[in-house]
Amino acid sequence: MALLSDDMFRGVIRHTPLIAVDLLIRDPAGHLLVGERKNDPAKGLLFVPGGRIRKNETLVTAFERILQTETGLSVPFEQTTFYGVFEHFYDTNTFGDPDYGTHYVVLAYELRLNDRRQVSLDDQHTGAAWAPSFNELMHPNNEPISVDGSNPRRFEWITDMKKPALLARAFVI
Repeated sequence: MALLSDDMFRGVIRHTPLIAVDLLIRDPAGHLLVGERKNDPAKGLLFVPGGRIRKNETLVTAFERILQTETGLSVPFEQTTFYGVFEHFYDTNTFGDPDYGTHYVVLAYELRLNDRRQVSLDDQHTGAAWAPSFNELMHPNNEPISVDGSNPRRFEWITDMKKPALLARAFVI
């Protein structure tokens, strides 16, 4: 599958929503895997792993590719539960162009692990954590709040983030 040129992809981001898969990966206690994003949109925010579906790529193939690439995990699609459809709106885009933002339509799938397997996040993340839930980390109006990475009651960090991060406002679990 050939990827679009940067110019073509700019046009897509400017004029259409992107279709993506989000991975809600939970440990046996129900904690959710989140990573701090290095790239726009959502740069510097804690977010669940996920990625875009490519043209002519089946949903199953996209899920397996994104799961393997972003986490190093290999779990059959049939072991997931469809969680819902969500929209993400960002004022930024991957190219840093201030004239337009990014709109995602996301298919979220939940995956429960039997144990905390060794997760190997890709280079899109500066660190990762097991979060108890988004509910207790969000204000009632769903605005993101700062998270103290040194507080083990809130997060169990997989890697040392060395700074507070923000929670993405995409959805509340």
